[in-house]
Amino acid sequence: MSGVKCRFCDTPLSLSFVDLGAAPLSNSYLRAEDLDKMEPFYALHAFVCQVCRLVQVVHTVSPQELFREYAYFSSYSESWLRHAGNYADQMTHRLGLDEQSLVVEVASNDGYLLKYFKEKGIPVLGLEPAHNVAHVAQMAGIQTIEEFFGLKTATELSNDGKKADLLIGNNVLAHVPDLNDFVQGLKILLRSWGTITMEFPHLLRLMLGNQFDTIYHEHFSYFSFMSVEKIFASHGLTVFDVEEIPTHGGSLRVYVGHTEERKGHSSERVSALRERELEAGLAGDAAYSDFGLQVQRTKRKLLDVLIDIKDRNKSIVGYGAPAKGNILLNYCGIRTDFLAYTVDRNPYKQGLFTAGTRIPICRPEKILETKPDYVLILPWNLKDEIMDQMRHVRDWDGKFIVPIPEVEIL
Repeated sequence: MSGVKCRFCDTPLSLSFVDLGAAPLSNSYLRAEDLDKMEPFYALHAFVCQVCRLVQVVHTVSPQELFREYAYFSSYSESWLRHAGNYADQMTHRLGLDEQSLVVEVASNDGYLLKYFKEKGIPVLGLEPAHNVAHVAQMAGIQTIEEFFGLKTATELSNDGKKADLLIGNNVLAHVPDLNDFVQGLKILLRSWGTITMEFPHLLRLMLGNQFDTIYHEHFSYFSFMSVEKIFASHGLTVFDVEEIPTHGGSLRVYVGHTEERKGHSSERVSALRERELEAGLAGDAAYSDFGLQVQRTKRKLLDVLIDIKDRNKSIVGYGAPAKGNILLNYCGIRTDFLAYTVDRNPYKQGLFTAGTRIPICRPEKILETKPDYVLILPWNLKDEIMDQMRHVRDWDGKFIVPIPEVEIL
């Protein structure tokens, strides 16, 4: 692509990964008074760097526009809260954290994770740029600074005597437009023998699981293990361990430390995952080129299923209004002619409309009131949790549609 360069290594980009056309910002929900106004749409085309293998969206929107007011609150997913609680227990034991330690989380959202450390008597500090979300954390007693994280913020905290024994970044790395500035900040804020853990969706799982709807403007980058290793290594940080975890359709949790302290101490899981990515072809071009064709086939399959249901005069509604759902709906052209409405447990979204497709977002109780024939699960990564919560849909012989990785009717 002429003139566009990799945000990490500055290599010109030319290899297309997937083109999802144009889409609105996936968390820009509409109010009723906005429905007669024009929405901004932005090109949503991801490329892969042929040097560092970082997959990235090339037409970006400023973080200030994306994240100063945010509609995602982590505390509304029960499975995510269990994941956070288990992580806090694991890290406290593994690292020997106590009242003398400091746990810092970048993009700490509403304090959903830090609260588990605070309950153990461990000092915590959150960094969250979205005012509405940071306010919720502050009201819950979680010390939270309303700032974007990077070299400047890290330097200020370090100069103020704050160094992290555990520095956390869950699902934030993809949101970072300037990766080099961000990782430099991590190194400065980390205590000499401290540990960074970063969780992010694994590019290999995205590709194998056909998870194209996790590509959206708020996610600037999509990481393989090999690309993450290169990014951290270039700033004097070493990935010394890795875990594969099930969140968000398949994620990695990498453990990172200062290279001068951790070099030569990597676990066998690091070399094993590196080898698996090489076997999957992530060092070459063909695996990336094939993904776009796979996405087009999925779109056609989903539309075939929905058209058949509507032709039989059956009703369909949605469950959830996640960012990934907005991408799926827009790319496939699914509007109120297919979905009468969708529902979401997050009160912040109720009464609003989905971006681009303008589908009304209602309370979950509406499904019980209208008894639809089919429920399309938009946050497909939580399908088991949702089908359990909505098991009463079976009472009137209703069925669930899961769109990813393959279209299923359950």
